[in-house]
Amino acid sequence: MPNFIRIIIAALFLGAAVTLIVFSFWGWGILLIFIALIVFVTFIFNERMLLAQWHLRKEKMEKAQDALAGIKNYEKELYKGQWGYYQLLLGILESRKSPMKSEKFFKKALSFGLTMDHNIALANLSLAGVEMGKRNKREAQRLLKEAEKADKNKLLAEQIKMMKGQMSMLDRSQQVRGGKGSYRQY
Repeated sequence: MPNFIRIIIAALFLGAAVTLIVFSFWGWGILLIFIALIVFVTFIFNERMLLAQWHLRKEKMEKAQDALAGIKNYEKELYKGQWGYYQLLLGILESRKSPMKSEKFFKKALSFGLTMDHNIALANLSLAGVEMGKRNKREAQRLLKEAEKADKNKLLAEQIKMMKGQMSMLDRSQQVRGGKGSYRQY
């Protein structure tokens, strides 16, 4: 449902609530005020996005994917502040299946803008993992520094430390050419 329809419905419920309160139907008026608040909250926080986050926390990836698939056109159904979070959730789900394909979602999430620092850190950390997979150490280091800077509450400190350890392993594992086109790792 497009967002402007949600606002219209919330306004109608609020108008009906005020009318009921004016005519001394306090109980029904207060009930309609609560319903109008719930409809307005779904404008700010899309119910499908909330369901997807819930299923991600419970590690039910298929249900989270289904909840996000219910959003047909995110530009109309979500307000602009949620576009980045929608792309972040898609990137998290895609990174479980194929990490290299999730890069575009994380880059879009950062370009749309994320307001919470730990989400910015998560997107940068995921992009650093993708860059490490591509063996692009310089870009991975830059993204790790950005993730570390954005992670002010140290929620991802352990993952960042682990990623730095893996990056130092990249330096040690050089490919040395053996005889007749074979490769050995040391």
